Amino acid sequence: MSKGTFYITTPIYYPSDKLHIGHTYCTVSADAMARYMRMRGYDVMFLTGTDEHGQKIEEKAKAAGMEPQAFVDNIVAGKGGILDLWKLMNISNDRFIRTTDDYHVKAIQRIFKKMYDNGDIYKGAYKGLYCTPCESFWTETQLVDGKCPDCGREVKAAEEEAYFFRLSNYTDKILKLYEEHPDFLEPVSRVNEMVNNFLKPGLEDLCVSRTTFTWGVPVEFDPGHVVYVWVDALSNYITALGYENDKYDDYEKYWPVDVHFVGKEIVRFHSIIWPAMLMSLGEPLPKKVFGHGWLLLDGGKMSKSKGNVVDPVVLAERYGVDALRFFLLREFPFGTDGMFSNELLISRINTDLANSLGNLVSRTVAMIEKYFGGTLPADTAAGEFDDELIAAINQLRDTYTAQMDKYAFQSAISEVFKVLSRGNKYIDETAPWVLAKDEANRPRLARVLYNLLETIRVCTILLTPFIPDSCAKIFEQIGAKDELITWDAAAQYGLLPADVTVKKGEAVFPRIDMAKELAALEELNKAKAETKKEEEPKAEPITFDDFLKVEMTVCKVKACENVKKSKKLLKFILDDGTGTDRQILSGIAEFYKAEELVGKTLVACTNLAPRKMMGHDSCGMLLSAEKDGKVNLVMLDDAIPAGAKFC
Repeated sequence: MSKGTFYITTPIYYPSDKLHIGHTYCTVSADAMARYMRMRGYDVMFLTGTDEHGQKIEEKAKAAGMEPQAFVDNIVAGKGGILDLWKLMNISNDRFIRTTDDYHVKAIQRIFKKMYDNGDIYKGAYKGLYCTPCESFWTETQLVDGKCPDCGREVKAAEEEAYFFRLSNYTDKILKLYEEHPDFLEPVSRVNEMVNNFLKPGLEDLCVSRTTFTWGVPVEFDPGHVVYVWVDALSNYITALGYENDKYDDYEKYWPVDVHFVGKEIVRFHSIIWPAMLMSLGEPLPKKVFGHGWLLLDGGKMSKSKGNVVDPVVLAERYGVDALRFFLLREFPFGTDGMFSNELLISRINTDLANSLGNLVSRTVAMIEKYFGGTLPADTAAGEFDDELIAAINQLRDTYTAQMDKYAFQSAISEVFKVLSRGNKYIDETAPWVLAKDEANRPRLARVLYNLLETIRVCTILLTPFIPDSCAKIFEQIGAKDELITWDAAAQYGLLPADVTVKKGEAVFPRIDMAKELAALEELNKAKAETKKEEEPKAEPITFDDFLKVEMTVCKVKACENVKKSKKLLKFILDDGTGTDRQILSGIAEFYKAEELVGKTLVACTNLAPRKMMGHDSCGMLLSAEKDGKVNLVMLDDAIPAGAKFC
């Protein structure tokens, strides 16, 4: 009988053509939570999906010579796509939504019209700065080093007719939400960020339609507009339940959502824009938004653009899906950033899975087969050290539950491994190999081994949300039938029959030779790099006329200084031979000291359209070369005069 409902979501993912381990982090976390709640008897709805509209998809499809729908179909449902990755990672989602699904498109049109009829959407004109990869508009003050504060890429000026959502009307209401429901947004650091960076300065109205591209949900009453991607994407959480459509009919059953798991970079959309939209629609608000951290590599967020992606398929094939799932949730607290490295992954596999868990299973089953032919006798005898171990087993489910209910996956797993460690210590304390030497000690030996089986059984039940396939193998080895591996069965010691029969199998988690494996991975990476180099597309050739359009001018540096509040930008005052100083900003402060560049002879592209960077005009671009992360300005002989042109 169900204890109630539990609705959990991940963000719907942009269909990237290069999936990496960072993509799996949030979804594996949500999957573990969904499995945990199902185990407890809840009627769970676990939703994930893909966000398939927007300008960046349209541009990528065009570059690939494909229609947008065919482009996203290939990435989502094609070989090696998102659906394949979720299958590989053993994700147990109950529903998968694509924003190109017909029912979702119709629902979005109705949602947009509802908010328009309520007076929360109006037509205007947008002029500002737009980041195409993030599908986000920004003000000048929100930029970091003149670039998108989320992804660090260039932004471009955008001006077009657009519809706006009156987000400014909801500042006080969102603040009140945070005050009255302090657990609405977690962890608390995310609350501070939203309040200080967005709510206290006052929310600005939000652009919710575009006219400069067509790949999106058309505004039904104004077909020249398509719905802005975040209105489209955020609404999936309710359209997937049947809101404003007849595809599904369980909105009343599951909404409001129990928790949205989201990456910290999109907390603003889920904890400010999404509640405001729901308020406009007159619908209940989410119970919780949990903004988890990033999986980092070499100190930065994993991303294709940085070239630091880690392929989850390769890791899963080498170490097993469960080992990878386990690492993601065991290594660091869910709400914080965490560092990934091959060394950390292998070390965690060896320390916890091979040594603490796998070794305990192997030793226990092997001893039962060796000393009792695989079946324990019913005649057993209690003894010293039993009570402490049994108490730890009986208390484990409660301590584990307290952590899982706070989404503290690392701490919940830690509680389980405390008991597993106690079980390993119990072997040393009772020394079964010594007991086996005297026939009179056989009842005591049988009880020791039975206690170890019970330790394994209870711990394995509670590890099932994290490593489900491996746990099934362990249950088979220790002879635990289905009725003994339930949530209720995890609360009590002594449920295995006294004469249980075990069945030795292969090591569930073999130990990995760290040095050999790291060497093998290094060779694998070298081979991949060579393959990538061979496969890298050549730049499209340009005509001689195209080349002549680029004006490259020799310039002398008259002055150079760091731009305030920017770690990357230097401001150059240049003599370009025209008699009028030229100002150019360049993001090379980490490679050069400003004073060292005064008097140098550089090359600039001088017919680029001017743009604003950190409030300063930048009229052109200095030529530089980059390799292995190091940037070098192109410098010329000082004898070449300012104003000389490349020809």
